[in-house]
Amino acid sequence: MAHLQQVEPELNDVPETVDIPIPSSVTATPETSAPDNPQAQRIEQVYRHTLPVRLGHWLNVVCLFILIMSGLQIFNAHPALYWGDRSDRDKPLLSIRPMKTESGEMRGITTILGHKFDTTGVLGYSNGSGRAFPAWATIPSARWLAMGRQWHLFFAWVFVINGLLFMAYALISRHVTRDLAPTGKDLRSIGKAINDHVRLRHPSGEEAKRYNVLQKLAYMGVLFGLAPLIILTGLTMSPTIDTAFPWLLSIFGGRQAARTIHFIACFAFVGFIVIHVSQVVLTGVFNNVRSMVTGWFVIKHEHEGASHGA
Repeated sequence: MAHLQQVEPELNDVPETVDIPIPSSVTATPETSAPDNPQAQRIEQVYRHTLPVRLGHWLNVVCLFILIMSGLQIFNAHPALYWGDRSDRDKPLLSIRPMKTESGEMRGITTILGHKFDTTGVLGYSNGSGRAFPAWATIPSARWLAMGRQWHLFFAWVFVINGLLFMAYALISRHVTRDLAPTGKDLRSIGKAINDHVRLRHPSGEEAKRYNVLQKLAYMGVLFGLAPLIILTGLTMSPTIDTAFPWLLSIFGGRQAARTIHFIACFAFVGFIVIHVSQVVLTGVFNNVRSMVTGWFVIKHEHEGASHGA
């Protein structure tokens, strides 16, 4: 007979477990389990994500989705990036523009550090329209800078407030120090963790109860690095904020430099999201999404006897 272990909720995400006997009629052991091979598989429920973590997570999903797409709408109004405090239109670090060839054909050309790439159909020119990012990637989809700015500024403040509330909770509840900060043992296992991820081998059993070292480094990097960076560079682009806090311009090297860093930080978030979602898919969509909705995460412990018979 299998047993279902249930964990009582605590303030942190990885609390101690308590065994609770469950009648055989509701256990998850397959009916085909033979009497001479008891507990071929043990299923445990762990209260992995507390309510504040879940609320903060889903609010960030909405905010980031809208911020990224409205940000691309704003970028389309001037599809080039520079360094310093002024726009040197002859030497952009990046530009995405429609250009007409000698034959009169329109092409989308992306220029990076002086190197030109034909990105027609995706960037610069797509669906008969000359715009840096296509309509499906922006909010609103039509060329509407004023509305794009309103969406961006409103959800930027929601993102900031949500982040401050989450940070306060994470520090008070010791979620940061207990669950997110990597230990010395974690850091010594980075090589093994990378090798396991490359081979698509993911933690199971007891190891699945806690974040692995790569997750910890990624979350700490976003929480204390990427998120503050994108917020501060966004504030630096505001003349009103610069008047009140002129030191921001000095830190980032000018308003145009801040805009470039802000753009890079945006796509760093995109990369984080892509990797995060891919790991959710690879390690079990239903179980992961359910844990971020209800808080409960299911872990299956394979016993040695069962593995030998497989």
